[in-house]
Amino acid sequence: MDYHRLYKYVCQICLSIQIVWGLDQVILLNPPEEPVSGHLLEVLYSCDKPAVVQLACVLTFDTGTTSTLPLRHWSCVPGNPKIRTLKLSLPDWLVYQADGTVPDSQWVLSCILQVSVRCSGYDDSERSVLAQDVAALQPKPSLSRPLKQHQLCFPWNTQMLRITHRSSKTQCPLEKETVYLLSSIYASTGENFGITKTLNAHSSEVLEVLRLKAISFPWCMFSIWIFVIRHCQDRMCGVFHHLDSQDNYVTPALFLTSSGQLHVQMTGESGESSAFLCPFKVPLSQWCQLNMVLHGRLVTVSMVCMDKEQRTVYSTEHMFRHSVVLDDSEGYFVIGGGKYLRGVEGYYGPSVYYRNRIPPYSMSEVIVPEVIKNVNLTGWLKTCQDFHLELNVKISGYSLKAKQKAESESCTDAYHDWMVKDTLPLKLQSEPWEASVPQRRHAAKLAKLLAFKHGGRTVSLAAVGRALYSLALHKLGKASSIGAVSRILPLLLQAGCLAENQALHLSSVLYSAGLGVKKQPNKAWLLTLLAAQKDYRLALLHLGHLHHQGDHGIPPDPDLAYAYYANIAKQTTSDRHNPSPNQTFVESVYLNNEEVLNLQTSENHHIFHWLKLQAGNGAAEAEQAIGRMLFWGQQGVSPNIQRAVRHYKRGAVQLEDPVAMYNYAIVLMQGHGVKQDVPRSITFLKKAMDQGFAPAINALAWYYEQFERDYERAVQLWEQADLHGSPDAAMNLGVMYSQGLYPGKAADQFMAYKYYLKSAERGHISGAIQLAEMWTTGITGHVERRPSHAVLWAKWAAEHNGYLGSILRKALDSYLKSDMLRSLLYYMIAAESGYAAAQFNVAYLCEQNVGSFLDPAFASDCMWRYYNLTIKSQNPDAYALNRMGDLLYEGQDERQKDLFSAAQMYKLAALRNGPQGWYNLGLLAEEGYRLPLSVLIELGLPELYLADNTLLLSTFYRRCRDSGDTDSYLPCSLALFNVYLQSFQRDYSAAIKFSSAVAVVAAPSILLIILGVLRGRGLSLH
Repeated sequence: MDYHRLYKYVCQICLSIQIVWGLDQVILLNPPEEPVSGHLLEVLYSCDKPAVVQLACVLTFDTGTTSTLPLRHWSCVPGNPKIRTLKLSLPDWLVYQADGTVPDSQWVLSCILQVSVRCSGYDDSERSVLAQDVAALQPKPSLSRPLKQHQLCFPWNTQMLRITHRSSKTQCPLEKETVYLLSSIYASTGENFGITKTLNAHSSEVLEVLRLKAISFPWCMFSIWIFVIRHCQDRMCGVFHHLDSQDNYVTPALFLTSSGQLHVQMTGESGESSAFLCPFKVPLSQWCQLNMVLHGRLVTVSMVCMDKEQRTVYSTEHMFRHSVVLDDSEGYFVIGGGKYLRGVEGYYGPSVYYRNRIPPYSMSEVIVPEVIKNVNLTGWLKTCQDFHLELNVKISGYSLKAKQKAESESCTDAYHDWMVKDTLPLKLQSEPWEASVPQRRHAAKLAKLLAFKHGGRTVSLAAVGRALYSLALHKLGKASSIGAVSRILPLLLQAGCLAENQALHLSSVLYSAGLGVKKQPNKAWLLTLLAAQKDYRLALLHLGHLHHQGDHGIPPDPDLAYAYYANIAKQTTSDRHNPSPNQTFVESVYLNNEEVLNLQTSENHHIFHWLKLQAGNGAAEAEQAIGRMLFWGQQGVSPNIQRAVRHYKRGAVQLEDPVAMYNYAIVLMQGHGVKQDVPRSITFLKKAMDQGFAPAINALAWYYEQFERDYERAVQLWEQADLHGSPDAAMNLGVMYSQGLYPGKAADQFMAYKYYLKSAERGHISGAIQLAEMWTTGITGHVERRPSHAVLWAKWAAEHNGYLGSILRKALDSYLKSDMLRSLLYYMIAAESGYAAAQFNVAYLCEQNVGSFLDPAFASDCMWRYYNLTIKSQNPDAYALNRMGDLLYEGQDERQKDLFSAAQMYKLAALRNGPQGWYNLGLLAEEGYRLPLSVLIELGLPELYLADNTLLLSTFYRRCRDSGDTDSYLPCSLALFNVYLQSFQRDYSAAIKFSSAVAVVAAPSILLIILGVLRGRGLSLH
């Protein structure tokens, strides 16, 4: 018997065993489509040994829990397949509406009917299941289910309970008569940005009738906290105003005049408006509560201001001649600046609208809101004021010394020397100031250095602040661990006191992240507010993120977040039209992406030199790449507009490349890096247009609109460019419709909206800004107000700001130079501003912790915080999802393991076609964790919930293998092979044991046969 014949016999034996084992089966022949009662269910079943057939219902609720309800069970005896018909009896609360007798239930997400054949005498584990079948029933929402027709007479008390339950099910929605328009603090730069709020009509018919009656006789109160830094530089600035759907000012409108008085304006039934000036003035640098009470035609304005422990109360009344009309559901309210006027320079605090009521209040018993106390703005300003006075005295002394030294080096007479000495104080600067507070010695030294450098001329406090900030950065650059941060922080705070906004923002980042210092969220918030009020871009971005996500215990407020994002977004458009060396193109580089990191270059890098060589050989793409890198500062190349223009020119003139001709034409038209030459610009644009280059068509249309005022020709070209997918053309057409400049057509805001939407979806920053602005208020009859959408578009536009790009470039350059602490610091600045790639990189740096430059406890907290922030972004990285899942699975640092949340993270990674997500789900299942049905439903695998674990694992590992990632192919294939191997061992263990026994018994005989054959062959040879 040879080996092949023996193998054939073994396979036949195994096949026989498999056929015998295949007698166990069970099938649901006619399951219902939804949970019903009394359905006659037919079950086909058979078994090869005595067993039990069990019928159950598996339910998953919205709370995440899963419950199994046993329904029926019966015995199964070996023999031919049988069909059993039984009446399906499901719980009433699953089939019918709750009516007092039928109890209410939790929300049912899924319902699965399960039937299985199980070994008799075994427990309910999966090993006892011989065969099973499942059917998914689609549960109905509670109110969509039928009412049960009870076949019995209820006692009187039970019937009353049923009636009460039925009548109490539908309750009136919560109606807010106290509307919190602003619960936080808003830092206003004094520009055309503010917080937009709208109110809906009451849902209750009774309350709505009362509101409508009160329109012509308002009876309400507005309360606003305000902190004014400087009186209005225009004639009037916005404090709080109301605009209708036609953007007309209506009741109420509260403005601050240039003299510091309050201008109060109301509108009557016929549309007439009248106003009055309050006799008192709003003081500077004090928190004041403004109360405006409307009682028909009588308007009362009162103000209470807090100066340390003192309270000053002002009040005035005015009776309007005409009736006052207030429809609070019409149009929108604005806190601060708006489309048509600037806001107040300062801060807006909690603002409340008491709708259709006037609460009892006493101006002498006003309570300062907790949010104002926690931020303690007045305390910071008082400390800085004292610091300014002391430093000014110091600077004056040093300036006198420097001036005396300069004059002593020139020819002077004895009388002049005597006069100078007589004017000096007897003890010039006896050094008690910096001796009492050692951290101030750096400020004193720098003030002295600057005074002597300028020869006694006056040194500004801002100059000392800039010097302190530079010194702090220098010391941070030399530090090797985060321990140095606590020693450098006082320098940053002093620089912030001296109006250095970068120092304020960097200090806020340190306090927010807890890098080298104790976390102080309120202090971080204060410092960010101070920098944002001075229009520092990254601070505006930081506050936008803070109020968008609701970080550090601050509740989310999309309208407040939009006010910050809109500010920096509009600055982004102007910054891009006025490039400078301080700006860099924003590049989303993830530190775990080696391919992208290898593309980073510089003027001395071999990649850049190779591109220059290719450009010299006439490669238009290389010329484009070099010009783009130099103009925007991309891929590690420092911005150099003049050099970029030379490459644009060579590509346009010598290569006649349409992209280069367009770029060169634009810089000629705007005069960037070259003398402005509009006629030559038009020549190149026409050449590029002749080659069908859509941006050139758009730019030529812009020329006709701006320079020639030929709107018909401009619109014609824009329509042509729009057909080619030009985002600029869609944006410009939107402007034409919005401003009523489209030839032959009236202004149409809805058509403008559609073009803005098209432009934004094509990636145009200005289009996104215009779209977001429309979504903040909506368009009556056409577009609903969508603040959550508006804030996302404004955020997207704001994150293209070149100053953010500069921070990201510094962080990446430091990382490439292995300066991990400096890289972490810069990435933290961008991460606290909500930029997802920076948040990921901070977490990645903390995870790697190269050279142990971070304390392990801080590194662990850092990973938790920033990976968690990363996964909240719109487009989270799969690596971050997997790492967050790992952290939840491990439960490090006194955190409990959370397998459910870990599975959710792995699921999200898998849905992004991340092989590691599929692999991790497989590992969880291998360890015995039963994945929730909701996870499998979102993965598109609900049928595997009750399937064999082998099938589940093989599906996960197969998808991991087939994800297209070459690095994951081998480990996923090995995991899949291991699943198949374990399945083979489990299913054919008896056959393997039988084959082994046969082999042991037959081995001697086989050996003798082989020896005989060999001996016979040996004899035949002789």
